Amino acid sequence: MGVSGTVKRTLVGRKLRSSQLGETLLPKRLALPIFASDALSSVAYAPDEIFLTLSMAGLSAYAFSWPIGVAVAVVMLTVVASYRQNVHAYPSGGGDYEVATVNLGPTAGLSVGSALLVDYVLTVAVSISSGVQNATAAIPFLEGHEALAASALVLVLMAINLRGTKESGRAFAVPTYLFMVAIIGMGLVGYFRYLTGTLPEVESAKFEMVPEAPYEGAVTTLAMVFLLARAFSSGCAALTGVEAISNGVPAFREPKSRNAATTLLMLGTIAITMLLSVIVLAQLMGLRYVEDPAHQLLLNGEPVGDGYVQDTVLGQLAGALYADLPPLFYFTIACTGLILVLAANTAFNGFPVLGSILARDGFLPRQLDTRGDRLAFSNGIVLLAVAAIVLILAFDAEVTRLIQLYIVGVFVSFTVSQLGMIRHWTRLLSTETDPAERRRMMRSRLVNGFGLAMTGVVLVIVLITKFLAGAWIAIAAMVAIFAVMRGIRRHYDLVNEELAIGDEDVSLPSRVHGIVLVSRLHKPTMRALAYAKVSRPSTLEAVTVQMDPERTRELLAEWDARDIKVPLTVLDSPYRELVRPVVRYVKERRKASPRDVITVYIPEYVVGRWWEQLLHNQTALRLKGRLLFMPGVMVTSVAYQLRSAKDRRPPTAGSAPGDVRRGYVGE
Repeated sequence: MGVSGTVKRTLVGRKLRSSQLGETLLPKRLALPIFASDALSSVAYAPDEIFLTLSMAGLSAYAFSWPIGVAVAVVMLTVVASYRQNVHAYPSGGGDYEVATVNLGPTAGLSVGSALLVDYVLTVAVSISSGVQNATAAIPFLEGHEALAASALVLVLMAINLRGTKESGRAFAVPTYLFMVAIIGMGLVGYFRYLTGTLPEVESAKFEMVPEAPYEGAVTTLAMVFLLARAFSSGCAALTGVEAISNGVPAFREPKSRNAATTLLMLGTIAITMLLSVIVLAQLMGLRYVEDPAHQLLLNGEPVGDGYVQDTVLGQLAGALYADLPPLFYFTIACTGLILVLAANTAFNGFPVLGSILARDGFLPRQLDTRGDRLAFSNGIVLLAVAAIVLILAFDAEVTRLIQLYIVGVFVSFTVSQLGMIRHWTRLLSTETDPAERRRMMRSRLVNGFGLAMTGVVLVIVLITKFLAGAWIAIAAMVAIFAVMRGIRRHYDLVNEELAIGDEDVSLPSRVHGIVLVSRLHKPTMRALAYAKVSRPSTLEAVTVQMDPERTRELLAEWDARDIKVPLTVLDSPYRELVRPVVRYVKERRKASPRDVITVYIPEYVVGRWWEQLLHNQTALRLKGRLLFMPGVMVTSVAYQLRSAKDRRPPTAGSAPGDVRRGYVGE
């Protein structure tokens, strides 16, 4: 095994056989942290976005924070109930894409697929960026280097997920459960101190808050409604990740659908409890959280200035509650930072599976449907990591800018999926005769109908309030991915149509004419000649290009001296070109006998070191590149292993990837 193979085994682990796929299935205790970490982590930034938006209208608007939280909770309960229907009806792992494709057609399915792909990339970018920003509260030297730190964390997550789903679940289970303990524990401490009259105020409670310019003075009803709608749409970021379980049903242990539905219920219950506890506690502790703290926060009537650093909502709550217990403060901040980083793991499980299904259907490159050494969809994992890093660097890891692109895709998929499930139940009801089963189906259709109404309203609100703020970028990306996937499918369809066997494909060519390319007479040339003879073409000739008349005369003399029974044709090259004369000659032979097949045998060295490849085979590569595009021409490389290739041969039968290409032949 080479150096690259050793490094790969160290990072990824030993290969798993395809028959070991069952060993990677997840129990509920591991599935919850893997698939629910995204939705749970929203507790760390969804309250921030609600308070940030409401702060535009001043402190009085904070009174709407808990009603907005309740509205978000109602939407989440509705979506969870709807997806519990999905995982039972479509347990194959296609999720919203499969529901839309089966019930609404390929165009709707592809729209959902493109929306989910964009949302998964944004999930990684937002979660990692938010985690780094939260960590900055406890690790000040990260300030100014957030994008670099976030990119490094994406690469770490990618490496962990390449080791397999179960391994990543074990790595992430403890931090996810610790985050639940930290946030629920903080809520219990806060409410206990509130009941006992000892609840402290957060540091920012001492500041006055100035509304932003459009909301100074009297605020019209229409402006306030728009502001509340925008705050609600930002809070709905808490729903991202709920759909991941429907895409990950195949990863659950049996009974898959029941375990997935149970995990969905646990996810909804825990996420809603944590979200509402943080929002209400922040209101009770006098939180002030604004977009421009240097100018919007006043102390004794004066702006606090650029020197003031505004911590996140959780950072301020934990700092006030645990002022006398620094270890608990750092524990809460550390758990928050970890869960935000690990929340991206939900996307690392959802994106590759969805990508593999789309690839299987011909909408994405087929390499995305290939499992890696650890039975994970490695190509999809790498693609997701690269896309997320590009996004993080482009937006400098700023959550406020990234979150404007967020949740559009997921609510597109929510809405279309609910419509698809309504069609699903309607179709089944048309043939079902059992009264009890019909009542169950009608209840399920009612749940999905209510879900369609709720998610549709949220989607409209999100589009109205966030379109100009940046959501148009996400929509443009969805449209672009949709067009690309349609183009890929069109290409695959054309190729399949072109490759379909017809009557003319079973007939044999009239003759096969063999051409052996000769540069000089040596062992590789003799091997190519011998192989060509054994292949028994109808006719056989050798061809050389004359660059130097003296060397050509020497070659002809040696050819005759060795009594080689293959005619040698010399092609003149007045401009000292090698490739063009050969290509022209082959074209002429094809034109003279269009029904014949021409096989060109090219002697080629096999070397053992990468830099040796730069010194050999360059002309052969250029020739193959030209000849492969000519119809009726077959190109055969006749390999000759140089000593460097033989010296690198392993002592036992080679089993590492690429051994055959490098010339390792097991003995």
